[in-house]
Amino acid sequence: MPQSLSFLLVHIVFSTKDRVPCLGPSVRPDLQAYLATVIRNAGCECYRVGGVSDHVHLAVRLSRTITVAQLLEQSKTSSSTWLKTQASELSQFAWQNGYGAFSVGPTDLEALRHYIDNQEEHHRTRTFQEEYRAFLKRYGVEFDERYVWD
Repeated sequence: MPQSLSFLLVHIVFSTKDRVPCLGPSVRPDLQAYLATVIRNAGCECYRVGGVSDHVHLAVRLSRTITVAQLLEQSKTSSSTWLKTQASELSQFAWQNGYGAFSVGPTDLEALRHYIDNQEEHHRTRTFQEEYRAFLKRYGVEFDERYVWD
């Protein structure tokens, strides 16, 4: 086969370090735009970025030349450095070490966009930890509670 082709749609989720709720409404839109730009600069398509004060969700079509781990290392490192310059209260900002990445079929892209767009409403009744545990269960990912949170 002379060409390498792919369509890898991934729902990525990660939190602030210790789930500190420091991503307020004043910084969140710029952070989301920044993350989308970093992802696009890595050769991936970013369909949506959203979240609330303690975590973000991304809908990303991966390029065939980058791994999820590479993309997240670039995105988290770059955005963390950028966030630290945005306000004095963010000078010690850090993302959690890990992340969740879940495969999504192309026919579910609109539902994923809707889910990400409605994070504020969703998190009125569910914490990040509850949401994340539900994703792990839904996708059959075994985990040890002692090592999921940092």
